[in-house]
Amino acid sequence: MERFAGIDVAKETLDVCVRPDTIRKQFSNNEEGRSNLVRFLGKLKPVLIVLEASGGYDIPVVEVLALRLLPVVVINPRQIRDFAKATGKLAKTDTIDAEIIARFGEVLRPEIRPLKDTDTQRLQALIARRRQLVQMLTEEKNRLQIASSWIREDIEVHIAWLTSCVDKAGKDIRDFIKKSPLWREKENLLRTFKGIGPVNACTLLARLPELGRLDRKKIAALAGLAPMNRDSGKYRGRRTIFGGRADVRAALYMAALTAAVHNPVIKAFYQRLIHAGKLPKVALTACMHKILLILNAMVRTNTPWCAA
Repeated sequence: MERFAGIDVAKETLDVCVRPDTIRKQFSNNEEGRSNLVRFLGKLKPVLIVLEASGGYDIPVVEVLALRLLPVVVINPRQIRDFAKATGKLAKTDTIDAEIIARFGEVLRPEIRPLKDTDTQRLQALIARRRQLVQMLTEEKNRLQIASSWIREDIEVHIAWLTSCVDKAGKDIRDFIKKSPLWREKENLLRTFKGIGPVNACTLLARLPELGRLDRKKIAALAGLAPMNRDSGKYRGRRTIFGGRADVRAALYMAALTAAVHNPVIKAFYQRLIHAGKLPKVALTACMHKILLILNAMVRTNTPWCAA
């Protein structure tokens, strides 16, 4: 009999449900509790263990399960809630959530993807930290514009400190990439495309390791740049992008803004769309999609960008 386990991850507890036996158990979300969880699931031998992404609390759980070679996959919480609504389960408790997650795995059987290695996780954390610092710096600069004279000096000091932190984070990222010949080679390759800068290249390296390994449709869907149909009967709705990895789209958006001005291929493509009556935002999204496909082909064939 095939078993499917669902784990609802909270800050302090791990609620587990194993189907179709409907075996329920709770563990503490600490080192001892996670070890007990591994022993518990190791005896039951589920073919799939499903967790929701839980703001970082899921990471130690996934790591300990993966180290024991247990088949674990992390799912977007929105998918779980949509599944729960579709099955008529509107109530929400940790116990109910664990069973819903197990049923999700049992019915849909999501694909298990290899976990990121330690270096990739570290690079991803460095990039996320730099993004957080940039956001805080922007917020402080906005506050400075309307700040009263009594607090302006304090905000200016904080802005100077945040600026130094952003610079240090950028240096840490550059130094870390330089230590890896493979990443250094990929970064240099991506930056041959006019419009991709050091931050964008690092973001793509860390957050889109599938670049160059998937076909054009799959890589676009993964980044959230695949147009989705909105059709019903004779009605043909406007195609829109949806889902995917927001930070990857943000990096590609900044790349598209630059490329639409300085990259001759993307500039001509953007202007052609504008002359055809497309809104600037729609045209930029199309440029993001095109840039992603170009980068995917460049990495797959290990070929630098050439506009000819």
